[in-house]
Amino acid sequence: MPKFPDVTQFAIPFFILAMIVELVWLKFSGARNKAGFETRDTLTSLLMGTGNVVAGMVFGIVSYAALVWLWQFRFLDLGLHWWVFAGAFLLDDLRYYWYHRIAHRVRWVWAEHVNHHSSQHYNLSTALRQSWTGLFTGMFVLQAPLVLLGLHPAVIAFTFGFNLIYQFWIHTEAIGKMPGWFEAVFNTPSHHRVHHATNPRYLDANYAGVLIIWDRIFGTFVEELEEDRPRYGIVKNIGTFNPFKVAFHEWINMLRDAFQRGLTFRQRLGYLFMPPGWSHDGSRKGSGQLKADYVRLHPDQVGMPGLPGGTTAKAQSAMPVPGE
Repeated sequence: MPKFPDVTQFAIPFFILAMIVELVWLKFSGARNKAGFETRDTLTSLLMGTGNVVAGMVFGIVSYAALVWLWQFRFLDLGLHWWVFAGAFLLDDLRYYWYHRIAHRVRWVWAEHVNHHSSQHYNLSTALRQSWTGLFTGMFVLQAPLVLLGLHPAVIAFTFGFNLIYQFWIHTEAIGKMPGWFEAVFNTPSHHRVHHATNPRYLDANYAGVLIIWDRIFGTFVEELEEDRPRYGIVKNIGTFNPFKVAFHEWINMLRDAFQRGLTFRQRLGYLFMPPGWSHDGSRKGSGQLKADYVRLHPDQVGMPGLPGGTTAKAQSAMPVPGE
């Protein structure tokens, strides 16, 4: 059983120093009118990060043990060569892209991921606003193909630590755009600001962890526009700094929706596994409807990146009531 250090623990001093530097920048650069800094919001993010670490220590052993058990059924054993670690990093970054995309399109997974988007501010502390309930979605099964391919779970966990460290620095307004070649290949603060924005054109875009090429390949890339600055948070902000409400509010709302009276079994499943914003009577709006509404009000934006074309917009606005 190979053992590797938890690289994120070694990065904690860097995280703290970087947040202090960013705070000084926010104070003296006149940028507080952008993402800004709010003491209670930052404290909530830090508490969410602490809870994530505790949850990982308590529950993470379950998912790791499941993957270790699966290891006996591997088709290959790729060993511990340097190229294995490089390949594991690349493949797990692709795995993360698909996890992240699913997390925004399946409410069951969105229930644990939404807390990361719940802040209406955007600074380095937002990176630490992580889930307490990730295990319960079962999404660790996306790592199963990597294990069967011959990557030991310890190798996957080790390389993903570097992925998490990378994603810390992209949660900031302090950095504009990087050089063009870097923006073309890697996830950057500009790309990730798009991901955290609630502007219609930016919804469901830029799911990358480290490599933005996955979004470019799979058609989910949207460029940040100076004329449409990101507005952060979620479509319906929760307005609380209580970390327990942040952690569990969507689970509660989802289960309340699914178990309301008078629904068919199919409609109950819809509240669990359809995209956020789905409702059995069409009374709510998902990202597709929000984008269609936007282009109806701004016809000059039809077909722009992140927005539907004229035909698509009309089709989405005329969609039949789901579940009927």
